[in-house]
Amino acid sequence: MAIIKIKTHISADIQTCFDLSRNIDFHKISMEQSNEKAIAGKTSGLIGLGEWVTWEAKHFGIKQQLTSKITEYESPNKFVDEQVKGAFKSFRHEHVFISEERNKTLMIDIFRFESPFGIFGKITNQLFLKRYMTNLLTTRNKFLKQKAEELAQIS
Repeated sequence: MAIIKIKTHISADIQTCFDLSRNIDFHKISMEQSNEKAIAGKTSGLIGLGEWVTWEAKHFGIKQQLTSKITEYESPNKFVDEQVKGAFKSFRHEHVFISEERNKTLMIDIFRFESPFGIFGKITNQLFLKRYMTNLLTTRNKFLKQKAEELAQIS
């Protein structure tokens, strides 16, 4: 199983960061490069405990669908989404939020995934999939950081 851990420091309050991270509409905008769309389940607004969403996106030139469900939810400190159906053998994405100092938040992504196809999946992880997923999450986090800090400036 591959594990990706990314820490992002954001100059915004914890609730803003938590809500942006679980906002379906914001996710669509932040993942424009893969033309990601919510096509079933919770397709807009804030996703919560027990809710699920099916995403359709183009990765590696192939249109794919992935359904994930919110399996843990502790506002505003943590939520977890896990794959129900999709290209991975499994994945678990922990979104952790820690309030640091006044209006500053540490956002931690812990993304655990397993590729299908046994040894071939492990080789794929090592060759490019882990790097691809790290870049995807990092890009999304930069976008989230920018938006959260913009919102903090307004309020």
